[in-house]
Amino acid sequence: MPVKIRLQRHGKKGKPFYWVVAADSRAKRDGKFLEKLGTYNPNTNPATITLDIDGSVQWLSNGAQPTETAKRILSYKGVLLKHHLQGGVRKGALTEEQATEKFNAWIAEKEKSVAGKVEGLDKVKADEAAKIFESEKAINEKRSADAAAAAAPVAEEAPAVEEAAASEEE
Repeated sequence: MPVKIRLQRHGKKGKPFYWVVAADSRAKRDGKFLEKLGTYNPNTNPATITLDIDGSVQWLSNGAQPTETAKRILSYKGVLLKHHLQGGVRKGALTEEQATEKFNAWIAEKEKSVAGKVEGLDKVKADEAAKIFESEKAINEKRSADAAAAAAPVAEEAPAVEEAAASEEE
């Protein structure tokens, strides 16, 4: 049976949420699957991905073929690297400890780069909030200055109106 690792769409219209599944290639997109390997939520920034790495590597070892999008997700989470390192262990080029050490070093580096992206996004949000605050502050100062300017002539006009009314009576 030809097995594919692919995405299965869930969520509502305009807000997709995907399951990463191992399924028979002849099954419908959202139909029957063999095993759920993880989830992918593209609605967050950065996208949220949870994945069973060992289960995914096992399916790849058994001959499952990932779709293009699933392959990118597997690569992003390090599943393809771990599969590659296990091939080296099987051939005798690496020991299990060396492969685990390389994989853990790669994971640490990846987490650092993702954390850097999140920090950058937080900084951009803070900068935008500061700009909005400054523009609102300027608008409020302008409004208060306009209100003070509008109130001052009314106070000056009131005595002039009273004087005009007094001169008309005489």
